[in-house]
Parts: sequence; C-alpha cells; structure tokens
Amino acid sequence: MGDSAIHAVAGSVGGCISMGLTYPLVNLSTRAAVQSKQEELSIAKAIKKTWKDEGLSGLYSGLSSSLLGIVVTNGVYYGFYEEARSVLLKRRAKTSTASPQALTTAEGIIAGLIAGSITTLATNPIWTVQTAQSTHAVVVPKTSGESDEAPNGEAKKIRLSAVDAASQILKKDGVKGFWRGIGPALVLVINPVIQYTTFERLVGLLLSYRLSRGLTSTGKRPTGRSALSDWDLFILGAASKLVATGITYPYIVVKSRLQAATHKYKSSVAAVLHILKTEGVNGLYAGLLPKLIQSMLTAAFLFVAQRRIFEMVKLVRHSA
Repeated sequence: MGDSAIHAVAGSVGGCISMGLTYPLVNLSTRAAVQSKQEELSIAKAIKKTWKDEGLSGLYSGLSSSLLGIVVTNGVYYGFYEEARSVLLKRRAKTSTASPQALTTAEGIIAGLIAGSITTLATNPIWTVQTAQSTHAVVVPKTSGESDEAPNGEAKKIRLSAVDAASQILKKDGVKGFWRGIGPALVLVINPVIQYTTFERLVGLLLSYRLSRGLTSTGKRPTGRSALSDWDLFILGAASKLVATGITYPYIVVKSRLQAATHKYKSSVAAVLHILKTEGVNGLYAGLLPKLIQSMLTAAFLFVAQRRIFEMVKLVRHSA
C-alpha cells in the first residue's frame, strides 16, 4: 500500500471520527440553510427545539449517509490530493529553492482542483441523499390507541432512512435527481482548494519561522509535516477551514437548497438573486455560525486523526 492509499484510508477514518463528533452542528446548519426566512435561533435553542420535537434521533438524522459520504469523499479526495501533491513535489525537488515539504500556492490550487472535481462528481448523490434525510420528514400515521400528535401538539414525524430518501429522489426526478446541486457543488471545489492552500501556506510559514529559531515545538529540526505537533495541526486545520468556509458559504446555502429541492430555482445564479431579493444578504448566510464551528472542529480533528492513523497504518505495514 503506497502513501497515497494510506492517506486515503487515514482521511476516511479520520473523517468519520470528526463527523461523528460534530454531526448535530452539520444537521442544524443544513436545516437553517434550506429554510427561507426561518426563525432566528441560537445554537443552544436550535438544539433544544430539535431535541424536544424529534428527540436525539433528530439531531443525528442523516448521519448514516453522512458517514458513508465522508468515507468516500475523504478517501477519494485524499488519495488523489496526496498523489498529485507527491508528483508536484518530485517534479520541482531539484530545480526550486522552495520548501521541499510544502506546495506553492499554484501547486496547491492544481492539486486541490484535480482532487476536488473528481470527488464532487463521484459523491454528489450521497450528499443529495444526506440533505434529503436531514431536511425532510414524513408524518407517522395514527394507529389504534396512539395519538397522532407529538408532545408539543404537532403531528408526529419521523426522518427518512437513506433508502427511503433515495427512493423518493429517484421517483420524483429520476437518476438525474441524485446530481441536484452539482453546479454549485463543482464551484465549491474551491472550498478545499482554499482550505488546503491556506493550510500549506500556514505550514510553510510556521516551519520557516521555527527554522529561523532552530527548533520546533517537538524539539526537532523542522523537516516537514512530521515536525508539527498535534496541537499545531489542530490550530492550522481549524484556521484554514475557517477561511475557506467563510469565503464560500453563500454557495453552500445554494447547494443545500438545490439538493433538498425545497426551492424551485432554475440555476445557481437565479438562486442567489432570489435569496438576495426575498431574504437579503442574511439569507445567503443562514446557518453560518453552526457551520463555521462545525467546519473548524471537523477540520481540526481530521488533521490530527489523519496524521495519527497514517502513522499507525505505516507502522503496522512495516512491522508486518
């Protein structure tokens, strides 16, 4: 198993761990993004309301398809990204004075676009199903001796399973329905490009600074990512994701609405213009706070988990 394949495995497992830890925030952000003119709720109030209306399962609706999505997404993305990164570093290793362990900005963009485009095309159906699970519910029919109302007086609802959500999409829109929102999803390839380019730049700056000081926080000469501590990866991962999500969030809202099919927009541009007209700028940033917190924590945990899992798999491989 080559390093790119190990990175793919580590990214998939690390992604599952980080997604599991932060999923309620993913769910709340998605719901807020697809609702227009929704009641403004704090994160705490949104969690309390969801718990009251739907129970614990409501906070984790769509988790199964999200875990599948993150396994495939991270596996494909990290595999192609690390392979592209390795090729680009080898090509200029003998001809450039740039750091041999960090990509230049242009190289980071190229690697990210390649990996992101392939990943988006392959995984969009999974995320369409996840969005449907997170935002759609069905009324539970009344049975003998049971009330058809929830404790708060509203009709009882249950969240769709992944199979049910997929069946509804297929019945309503056919196979093409699984690629709803592919336009903004491809535009959002720029999100991981921004994230990883920012991450590489921060890594380069940190290593250059520590090189000038002689030692890293681990007490070793700075020779690349291996010289970074878990805390370094946590902070740099969170910071890079904050930048990426903050820049691209309006298109995340558009993609979520198109995938949920809660609004009949003719195109991504039409969606942006309609949201601005009916909801103002705030509509393009619905659910931003939980998304920022979730994205930062997910990225931070992911970078740490991925490094540790990568090292563990390599150790097992070498000792086998």
